[in-house]
Amino acid sequence: MDRLGPFEPRPALAVAVSGGADSTALALLTRDWVRAHDGSVLALVVDHGLRPASGTEAELTVDRLHRLGIPARLLTMSNLPRGTALAERARIARYGILAAACSRAGILHLLLGHHLGDQAETLAMRVLRGSQTAGLAGMAALRETPRLRLLRPLLGTDPHDLRRLLSEQGIAWVEDPSNQNLLTMRARMRQGLAAGRLAETGIRQALIQAGRLRHHQEAATAVELAARVTIRPEGFAILSPGRIGPGALSALIQTISGAPYPPHPDSVADLAAEPRPATVGGVRLLAAGRFGAGWLLIREEAAIGAPVPATDGAIWDGRFRLTGGGFPGATIGKLGGDAARFRRTSNLPSAVLRTLPAVRFGEILASVPHLRYEDGPNKTAATVLFSPSRPAASACFVTAT
Repeated sequence: MDRLGPFEPRPALAVAVSGGADSTALALLTRDWVRAHDGSVLALVVDHGLRPASGTEAELTVDRLHRLGIPARLLTMSNLPRGTALAERARIARYGILAAACSRAGILHLLLGHHLGDQAETLAMRVLRGSQTAGLAGMAALRETPRLRLLRPLLGTDPHDLRRLLSEQGIAWVEDPSNQNLLTMRARMRQGLAAGRLAETGIRQALIQAGRLRHHQEAATAVELAARVTIRPEGFAILSPGRIGPGALSALIQTISGAPYPPHPDSVADLAAEPRPATVGGVRLLAAGRFGAGWLLIREEAAIGAPVPATDGAIWDGRFRLTGGGFPGATIGKLGGDAARFRRTSNLPSAVLRTLPAVRFGEILASVPHLRYEDGPNKTAATVLFSPSRPAASACFVTAT
């Protein structure tokens, strides 16, 4: 935990607990750590509703945690439609409900129970998918999001040690039958990898070496972006003239597009070596024009997401977050064709204006926060912040050990 800081003088931590051995052991270890640091812990148990027994298991887990002196809160997922990519959609929804619970509780650090076995499975799957350096580093021990720090303090720990800890203290756990479902790639990897021989396979050392390489690459990317790029609050970027590293361009495209994943550096290598007008990954590259020499990276209008209700905390297009209040009954979406009304009063290019967030009541344009435009009686103190899911440069990759 010491290398995953900094923490507050009295750390407030949350732990995601599924009820399995790994997360139960993590909750127990976290309880002891916060006691030694005059802090607090809150266990968050999600009933995913994907199996008939999930509700009973979640309630049993909450009861077990309470008996261990660990405050616990039950969170329920609902309305997750069946269909393709169910596991991936459930994972995204689970992180969303956990992040929201942490926000309500004023907690900045969410601990996850991934261990060395999970790391080995992740590495094996990425090898099969042809991942390069970034993927072969495995999961990060620390990842920062705009409102939460995700910590994985057990990534270097053998899962057998966690089960031994619980058994020695007489603590039971829930076995999820889906972990043995050989229809999933991860379960097949789990059977193929002898978890008891993780330390002998060289996986740990390989992950450390790849992690160090990824850390240095991300640090170099951050330095390059700081020297070459200005990111504007309206959601676009200005890139100075000349070639740029493919990793830096890839990271910048992800930030401006709001996408969950960046384009592969190889797919943008030619463009990075010789920047020119192009559209890639939901982002347009245009000559900077009135902003001087260089290039603008602007959200591709055709790829922008549909309007969403303009409620407090709403995220639109994966890029903009509404905070400080909402607009009841309104939606937030792109300015689009209404941009023509502001061309004479704004120095922003039309391509940028059309992508700005705008609040509407039906078809009536009520607010364009970045242009300081408000119309009508429905004024609020709400702010719309450019807050992409992944900043162009954040905390560099942190290895497991």
